[in-house]
Amino acid sequence: MKKVIKAVFLDVDGTLLSEKDRSLSKDTEESIRRLIQKGIHIILVTGRPHHLCEEFKHLGIDTVISANGALVTCRGEIIHKSILSSTMVREFSHFAASQGHTLSYFTESLGMNGTCRTDHRVTDALRETLGLMEYPDQIMTLDEEIYCMCLYANEEETNQYKERFSSLRFVRFHPYVCNVLEAGEVSKSVAAQIVLTHLNIPREETMAFGDGENDIDLLTYVGVSVAMGNGGERVKQSADYVTLKASENGITHALRHYKLI
Repeated sequence: MKKVIKAVFLDVDGTLLSEKDRSLSKDTEESIRRLIQKGIHIILVTGRPHHLCEEFKHLGIDTVISANGALVTCRGEIIHKSILSSTMVREFSHFAASQGHTLSYFTESLGMNGTCRTDHRVTDALRETLGLMEYPDQIMTLDEEIYCMCLYANEEETNQYKERFSSLRFVRFHPYVCNVLEAGEVSKSVAAQIVLTHLNIPREETMAFGDGENDIDLLTYVGVSVAMGNGGERVKQSADYVTLKASENGITHALRHYKLI
């Protein structure tokens, strides 16, 4: 039976983009254009900072959930943002510097704390999560609005932060990177609810694609959930359907399965 779908949420890295080389296939691009032509809203929902989603504007996508749900824009308008307290950011940054760990700060763009510029664990993670081949610029000031921080540390190293900053949430999306979030209401699913309210679309008429553990809450929220073949087992278990890998045009495969294209 064909599903009534009015909005599709797409994770970016490892979902929209190939898990192998972060490329966007012509097949996936064409599928997205066909959905938009049918009047279906396409919403990017990603852990990326907002400015690293600009490259998808040419597809006709005008709604973006970035920073793991902390910043939401629709047709160029900010409809939701969650700002980290400057006091917490400074305390956390000071502790990270004392431990020799890298931090990234998601503002309208992306800045780093300047630590471990040549550490392969950091440079590999930047490439694997954001497709960045070079270490970004150091942030100039901590006084601007910061929506999310990313801590570059493994699980054991992160435990000391969890003990010291017990009020914060640490959402791991890579073996060496986790989001640092202050508000309990910051998540992809909460941001999706805000978007759907803004667009007046019921959640039952939505679909989402994801491959990472930070996509699970979104996949369990929408009407139809699709896990990429390159996703982890927990992601696949939370989805209604497991499609092919992103590098195998998994989005197109699932859209055809549900007869949306």
